Amino acid sequence: MKKTAIFYSYNTQKTAKIAQRIIEAFGENTIDSVNVEDLNSDNFLSFDNYILGVPTWFDGELPNYWDEFIPDLEDFDLKGKSFAIFGLGDQKKYPENFVDGIGLMAEILIEKGAKLVGYTSTEGYSFESSKAVVGDQFLGLAIDYENQGSMNKDRVKNWVENLKKEFT
Repeated sequence: MKKTAIFYSYNTQKTAKIAQRIIEAFGENTIDSVNVEDLNSDNFLSFDNYILGVPTWFDGELPNYWDEFIPDLEDFDLKGKSFAIFGLGDQKKYPENFVDGIGLMAEILIEKGAKLVGYTSTEGYSFESSKAVVGDQFLGLAIDYENQGSMNKDRVKNWVENLKKEFT
């Protein structure tokens, strides 16, 4: 497998827990882990495959640490690089912008030439709208820790199995 890394904030609780499950599902020492809060252009561009942890904050916004990296990201040519996004949201408290962070990040990546992988079905979720949805699929792995926490383990496992096939 090509050089792969997972990027997430080490200071988040729920996103970090999901990131750890993803790392375990890939197998220890098979992917690098990078704290997005310490991110710079050089360490970001040194990978072929990317897994981004992008929770949705407030009313459909990106977290500050991702928002601050967007100007750098917009300067990159990401052709030939594959990206998968996982994001956390709450479909009951925020049904009108559930996991919008995934969609916001996906839009930027696609504009920069990245290949987006890791789409998942919207089946089993209940929300009004999301920038992370195209057709009947999320543009990544949607996690609702508050309302569907018991589904996280299987969702992560299945997603990683698909990513292993898509990251070539």
